[in-house]
Parts: sequence; C-alpha cells; structure tokens
Amino acid sequence: MIYPKSIATLIEHFQKFPSVGPKSAQRMAFYLLRMPMSEVQKFAQSIVEAKQNTRTCEICFNLSSTSPCEICQSTRRDRSTICVVAETKDLIAIEKTNEYKGLYHVLQGVISPMDGIGADDIRIKELLNRLTNEDIKEIILALSPSVEGEATSLYLTKLIKPFGIKISRIAFGLPVGADLEYADEITIARAIEGRREL
Repeated sequence: MIYPKSIATLIEHFQKFPSVGPKSAQRMAFYLLRMPMSEVQKFAQSIVEAKQNTRTCEICFNLSSTSPCEICQSTRRDRSTICVVAETKDLIAIEKTNEYKGLYHVLQGVISPMDGIGADDIRIKELLNRLTNEDIKEIILALSPSVEGEATSLYLTKLIKPFGIKISRIAFGLPVGADLEYADEITIARAIEGRREL
C-alpha cells in the first residue's frame, strides 16, 4: 500500500530508531495517528523539551539537565572510585541498585571495529585525563560481556595499569531464578570466576 507522504515520512522516522523494523514503525505511526491531537502535541513537546534541556556532563559524560551532572556535583559520593560504563542507561541500571556510591565515567559507546568505532571515537582520553587530575584509587569496569565490551575492557586495562590504580570488573553470572541446565558455558564460567566466599 502506498501511504500519503506525511504518513510515509512518519514511518521512515520511526524506522530510524534502534531495533524498529518496518512493521513496528508502521504500528507506531498508526498508534500516533489515533491519539487525540492534545496528546500528540504533548508527545511532540516532550521530544523537543528533552532535546533542548538535556546536555552531556562535562566531567563524566552522563546525560543530565545540568553540567556538571547531579552525581558529579554531589558531596556524598566516594570521589576515589570511578565506575566506567558504556552508556547512560547502564549508569541508571547501576544507580537503581542503591549499592554503588562512587562516581561514573560514560564512554558513550564501546570499541567496535565492525561498526567503525575505534578508541578515539569514545571518551577514553577524557577518562585518562581524570586519572591524571583526580585522586582516583579504583576503576570499576562495568561493560557488557559482549565481544565489543571485552575488547574495550582489555584496552582500558592496558591503558590504566601504568597509573597504579586498582582495576576491578563487575561480576557476571547467572540471573536470580535461572536454572543451570539452561545457561550457556560462558555464563557459567563467569559465574564461577565471580564467586564469593560465604
């Protein structure tokens, strides 16, 4: 079916979102068209406001409404520890646990040669500058256990070692409620590596 130009353009915009194929984009477009005009206007305004009012923290590169961000400004955070994450969404996931009380550094990606992303394309230089200028005692690498995450972790470890700073990595393993028989070998191996004394 050939859509009117305005609908086709809307579908094309939705298709630009990650993991959104043609069918999902079409569903979202038609859902939007069924919404009352007042809701569509609120939705459009929220997109504009999010774009206008969101900035990148000049210290850790977290997305925030202020720069420095609330975490970097806080006097209650442990300023000797930096947790390195790939994206802001990873930072948010860690913050939801209420367990980590240090600072962060958002790389804004991971090294991925297949996607044309090298070490100079993410915020590695800025992390190294922080290690030079701040009194950091530990770096926690909280990157996903993907091939790209592993490559980035190894690269960072090589660069950070000469600073004499403790480098640790979050443990990976089995999710709560999972059965061992359904877990893959790498997940089980990581669970064993990350074991703790009881």
